[in-house]
Amino acid sequence: MQLQVNKKSILSLFIIVNIFLACTNKNKQELIAQCDVSNLSYVNDIVPILNTHCNSQSGCHGGVDIGSISLETYTDAKDNIDDILVRIKTGNMPKNNSKLEDCLISKIQEWKNLGTPNN
Repeated sequence: MQLQVNKKSILSLFIIVNIFLACTNKNKQELIAQCDVSNLSYVNDIVPILNTHCNSQSGCHGGVDIGSISLETYTDAKDNIDDILVRIKTGNMPKNNSKLEDCLISKIQEWKNLGTPNN
């Protein structure tokens, strides 16, 4: 069986590949745009992440007797930020769950980079 390649086939393949790459690039750009790390706020950005993935809502770090440490207060989060980042970046936390999305990790990292402001 001999493969016949003509200009129309090559052009069609070229168009399909470019459409796929454009869609992939657009989706990547949309995801980056959705992950806004500017104007981070502890109350509006970090607390919801901790509550959803770490604290009592997830069953782990909501109180001293639940997990080894609590992450319910600003001081708890600030004092444990390095350990939090190591554990979420390696996927060790949240325990028994999927690794946090890159955007959420980026927000926590940027909050640390900003000096862990209490805002």
